Amino acid sequence: MKADMGRRYRLYPTVEQEEILTRWGHTCRALWNVALEQRRYLWRQRGVTLMGSAQCRQLAIARSELDWMADLPSECGQRVLANLDAAYLNFWNPSHPAGFPTRKKRGDRMSIPFKGQYIEVRKLNRHWAEARLPKLGWVRFRLSRALGGVIRNATVSQDGTGWHIAFGIHTGHAPGAPNGKPGCGVDFGVAASAFVSTETTARLMPPTLTPAEQARLKHLERRKARQLTYAKKHNGGRYSNRLRTTTAQIAKLRTRQANRRQDFTHKLTTDLAQNHGFVGIEDLRVKNMTKAANGTMDAPGKNVAQKAGLNRSILDNAPGERRRQLEYKCRLYGSRLIPVPAFHTSQTCGNPACGKVDPDSRPGCGRMFRCVHCGWEDDADHNASVEIEARARRTGGSVINSTRSARSVRVPATRRRRTREALPAASG
Repeated sequence: MKADMGRRYRLYPTVEQEEILTRWGHTCRALWNVALEQRRYLWRQRGVTLMGSAQCRQLAIARSELDWMADLPSECGQRVLANLDAAYLNFWNPSHPAGFPTRKKRGDRMSIPFKGQYIEVRKLNRHWAEARLPKLGWVRFRLSRALGGVIRNATVSQDGTGWHIAFGIHTGHAPGAPNGKPGCGVDFGVAASAFVSTETTARLMPPTLTPAEQARLKHLERRKARQLTYAKKHNGGRYSNRLRTTTAQIAKLRTRQANRRQDFTHKLTTDLAQNHGFVGIEDLRVKNMTKAANGTMDAPGKNVAQKAGLNRSILDNAPGERRRQLEYKCRLYGSRLIPVPAFHTSQTCGNPACGKVDPDSRPGCGRMFRCVHCGWEDDADHNASVEIEARARRTGGSVINSTRSARSVRVPATRRRRTREALPAASG
């Protein structure tokens, strides 16, 4: 049985348990880095591909010689190596977007993986439960929702707000039957977080930080910069306790911001999957969209600060995370996710009788769309969502007949005009 659903809860370890978990988290990070460097070294020097099965035998030898390694439960070390194997398999898979595995820094999120067969959970009351972890004992966590399945794995992690435990659960739920509801197209943007083709107003993500929190974050970032400069000049680069406190305060604000963004994303994707038969979205390449404009020494970039601000706005709306959530939620609620080409969706007329592509219909990339051919007027984001829905109906194999018979990606009208003008006149 494989885990098909995840459950995440707030963990409340004691002071002694927190010290042990912190020590184990650093050990897992060190084990990952050493195992990764060993694999890279063997490949560069001998052309040998080392996998986790061979490294597990070496891990057993290391546990007998190193006390700090023996302190970590053996199954946790084996899970770290298994996760490294999965990272390599994702990198080798041409259809997976993952890059080459990288080293974990000290400031990265601390996590300790466990195998499911060594985890035991018991319920204390309506709101609290305990999990029994190897070599640690019973640890309390907030039971915010029922587990609803068999535990296959668990991961204890720490972020800016505290400790959490995530369970991989096998629920056995089959994909939902088609719900028979009408479909929609969704345009994810920056000015409008999401505009659904069947709605008249955009869905806007609330500010993830209040004005007071933004001012405090700016103050803390400046304080951290001063403390880092002092540490480099007078402390040999070693972090002081005050600098660590400042870093923890920044991490708490950043985590709060990420949680609010994740909350909006979950509510949005759940509503789309539950209330629509299919959801059409643009097949975006977020990594390409958010490339920096720094350039090189010989050819420096232009408008670097403006592009950096745009990249932050795009990533703040998390288009990749929305697509990931829609993929499994649509299967769960009997809907379908249909990615369509993003080519000229914002320049295509949403009028079914027109459907022409012309960049002049949206001058200056403004918020309004006015077709220069038929006079159709609409909000630019809503017009794009209508075009996305039309493409999803054509390319998604829907039983609903499309209102258009044009090709999936149409040639801009200006380009067609230029092509006709360039053709030589037909001879008698």
